[in-house]
Amino acid sequence: MIKNKAILWGSASAAYQIEGAYQSEDKGVSIWDVWSHIPGKTFEGTNGDRATDHYERFEEDVALMQAQGLETYRFSIAWTRIYPEGSGTVNQAGIEFYQKLINALLKAGIEPMVTLYHWDLPQALQDKYGGWESPNVIEDFERFARTCFEAYGDRVGYWIVMNEPNVFTHQGYVLGIHPPGVKDEARYLKVCHHAGLAHAKAVLVYQEMNFTGKIGSSIAFMPAYPASEKQEDKKALEAYEATANWWFFDSYFKGHYPEIAVQHYRMKGIMPEVSSEDLACLKAGADATDFIGINYYQTAMIAHNPADGVGLGKMNTTGKKGSQSESGIPGLYKYVKNPELTYTDWDWSIDPNGLKYGLNQLQNRYGLPILISENGLGAFDQLTASGEIADDYRIEFLKAHAEVCEAASNEGIELLGYCTWSFTDLLSWLNGYQKRYGFIYIDFEDEARKRIPKKSYFWYKDWIAAHKV
Repeated sequence: MIKNKAILWGSASAAYQIEGAYQSEDKGVSIWDVWSHIPGKTFEGTNGDRATDHYERFEEDVALMQAQGLETYRFSIAWTRIYPEGSGTVNQAGIEFYQKLINALLKAGIEPMVTLYHWDLPQALQDKYGGWESPNVIEDFERFARTCFEAYGDRVGYWIVMNEPNVFTHQGYVLGIHPPGVKDEARYLKVCHHAGLAHAKAVLVYQEMNFTGKIGSSIAFMPAYPASEKQEDKKALEAYEATANWWFFDSYFKGHYPEIAVQHYRMKGIMPEVSSEDLACLKAGADATDFIGINYYQTAMIAHNPADGVGLGKMNTTGKKGSQSESGIPGLYKYVKNPELTYTDWDWSIDPNGLKYGLNQLQNRYGLPILISENGLGAFDQLTASGEIADDYRIEFLKAHAEVCEAASNEGIELLGYCTWSFTDLLSWLNGYQKRYGFIYIDFEDEARKRIPKKSYFWYKDWIAAHKV
């Protein structure tokens, strides 16, 4: 199952963003199925009702992966396909769909890499007890994880429990732009804690079931630099890292929260209740976790932000370069533009060297193998009259990051794999379908949803062929 090699070269996706068939074969409704139908919540009202039609066309997509030479493919299991109500009766049709996908991948010589939670909480659990705000979700998630391990554990060697818990919690409970649309920092911290416990419980279940694969979770990782050598900027960077990065990495991979952040939240009176049993669970889960997963896209530059300084700003979800507003946390830090870097149309910095910097940070702090579960460039790709997509800018981006992975591996960092985001174009959450990441172009205005390989598809095919061990 698990190959004995330095780096698995692969690509990735997520259920809600590609599958479509959102009401097919007894699938339940997720919070994103509901959220995306609320006017004004997504770019131009886009949703994942149909997406790329992957549910109906997975065999075609796997054939394209095989032709490209992918060594691994990361995808997520929709909780609502397995448990339509979040708990209760298992939906056999959902079990069978992922059986077929996994078997197709293995037949094509592609290592399946499965994410258990990629943001699509069953709406029934949100309605029943408030979703991630209730500790009840931990038991329901543990049951879902156990069911997936029982069904697929004999053929899946890599498991990612949580995808970007720092993103779905912050955007859902601080910014209020993801479901359930809450703006309450105390509730955010409670949700963070429950997600961390759910990760730990799933890892411990996997260990208890004696499977031989590897299991971890993937955190959105944005390493950062101080805006200057001034002490106030360095202190701001320390606050950023403690509350934005290490708050999650430490709880998942060390089993406790960073003290700087704990003291900050206690001073604000919003530190969640963490029992001795909770800490024991987090520690046991951390000790049993096999790898650190990271989704890396960019770095940040951090500066001092006074108590009366800038607050949370507006994200760029339109692709109009320069439209992202200034953002920060008064009294802690703020984000500033890095004059040394270029930025995408969505105002994300491009920094391949920042990946190396971040990998070294993680190696020094945790000493665990690392899996890069997402890395990619969102852009306005253009289909020419001759039916080609010359995305040289994506090739340049991916090549620079893949070369960093090679260099880091050669210098002793244990990299399990590198997955691009994404294999096909897909629904980019709040950004709609216009922000394209894939190797495969899909015309979402066309009923046929025809797949067209881009120039980057062939570049990655050559890269993988040249780097096989």
